[in-house]
Amino acid sequence: MSLAKLISVARGDSPADLLLKNAKIINTFVGIIEEGNVAIYSDRIAGIGNYVKAKEVIDLKGGYLAPGLINGHTHIESSMLHPAQYAQAVVPRGTSTVITDLHEITNVAGFNGIKFIMNWAQKLPLDMFFVAPSCVPATHMETGGAEMNAQDIKKMLGMKNFIGLGEMMNFPGVISGDKEILKKIVAAQGKVIDGHAPGVINKRLNAYLSASIGSDHESTTLEEGREKLRRGMHLMIREGSSEKNLDALLPLVNERTYNRCLFVVDDRSCSDLLHEGDIDAVVRKAIQSGLEPIRAIQLATINAAEYFRLYDQGGIAPGYIANLITITDLTNLEIQMVFYKGQLVARNGKYLGSPLKASTNELTDTVRIKPFGIEALKLTTRRESFPVIGIIPGQIITKKRVEMVKAKDGVIMPDLEEDILKLVVVERHKLSGNIGVGLVKGFGLKRGALASSIAHDSHNVVAVGTSDHDIFTAIKEIEKLQGGLVVCVDGKILAALPLPVAGLLSPEPLEAVVKKFEKVEKTASGLGHVPPDPFALLSFIALPVIPELRLTDMGLVDVLAFKLINTP
Repeated sequence: MSLAKLISVARGDSPADLLLKNAKIINTFVGIIEEGNVAIYSDRIAGIGNYVKAKEVIDLKGGYLAPGLINGHTHIESSMLHPAQYAQAVVPRGTSTVITDLHEITNVAGFNGIKFIMNWAQKLPLDMFFVAPSCVPATHMETGGAEMNAQDIKKMLGMKNFIGLGEMMNFPGVISGDKEILKKIVAAQGKVIDGHAPGVINKRLNAYLSASIGSDHESTTLEEGREKLRRGMHLMIREGSSEKNLDALLPLVNERTYNRCLFVVDDRSCSDLLHEGDIDAVVRKAIQSGLEPIRAIQLATINAAEYFRLYDQGGIAPGYIANLITITDLTNLEIQMVFYKGQLVARNGKYLGSPLKASTNELTDTVRIKPFGIEALKLTTRRESFPVIGIIPGQIITKKRVEMVKAKDGVIMPDLEEDILKLVVVERHKLSGNIGVGLVKGFGLKRGALASSIAHDSHNVVAVGTSDHDIFTAIKEIEKLQGGLVVCVDGKILAALPLPVAGLLSPEPLEAVVKKFEKVEKTASGLGHVPPDPFALLSFIALPVIPELRLTDMGLVDVLAFKLINTP
């Protein structure tokens, strides 16, 4: 792009490359709607006004024109889509920019995983910015496929499009002053540092924020979100596939606070992306819940851009990148056209770019399990009661419960009447042979087992079931597929979604992945009174930085005490 030519177009002396005329322009800077024409040269907006000269003219006929949407916090790996297919899912929905924390694929494959995503990002019609994964692994109480220290953080922050430090999930380590954790934070000084502080309040919150942590997406209650806003945090209001906090937090958005709030999805499945959308679905729901449409768009554009210091994004103004969307119905956020850097890339929900073909041999062969027999799944106790992970409907936080258990000769059995099921996590990176075995209440299975190689954040193999036989069979199928989601009943695999790329992603086309995903979800839901999104729910059972009780390959973790539990 020639800066002199851009200025010439802005003066009106030279013709624009593209003129979007008769637009109702959503001004995210001051929260109003203007009428006018928008002149674009190369990938930039030259000006707003009565421009007439252009090589190409599109008459919007009074339609709305808004900045492209910005997803301020997501893990694209949670879509289970290859980056090329991820773009085909979100670009037609108006997403022009994503800020992604790659700690899922980094926990599996280290720098190889990061470079895999970076290489593909350069080919996509959307801007992808990265925050350096701060917790690889998330804690010392699990086995991951890689380890990133402070020097690695420095290296990442010197790489293209890395703009900050990813969510600091080890909040107990920050609060206690863990030396290695603090080294990572110091390595990112001067950059944006994202937070992850579920249930952290009062002096513990003060201690966490004193480390220059600027945001949080884990608030689940009005009171928690309010305190974090008052202490200076940017409040990321999350509405994902399994983490739904919009209804609880939306009342916090008002004239005094809105510029400190932004919408994020965190984790969103391929099915939800295809059928409901990405960040557009969050904006749409917020509007339907009563938030004024322009305000809702601000929370998905300019607010995210300014927090992440992307000062040429999030608005329609001279010099800004021409990432734009046209909207036919503002209340329902019906997106008609999507422009990326001045080029039309989607229309009426259809991706216009040439499909990029994913390679079938990138980051494969990552599921490496030390051979074990079914007897390794036994769970024994000398007590009548036992710690149980209690699922909370609609949330990824859990409750630490102590329940009376069924046992025969000291071996604990699943109790279907009480909905207490066997839970297993098998290490799959280093052939350690680690197998964590525990109990979970609230999964609702009456028969069979589910298994997955998506198990945040170390992504070992996690399984839940009503019998050791089905659990064992499901885990072996995951190993055979080199990653995926599996449903097993009576020793037979009823449905499976292979995820051979790092055990997290499929190289298949979007619609094919969604079809298989929806089949495993539907099959799982037919096995009892199973909560919505059972595989998303299962994927968080092994995450030892979300209260209160979790299971890793090393055993049960009391998250609030931040220690492994001895369960004799």
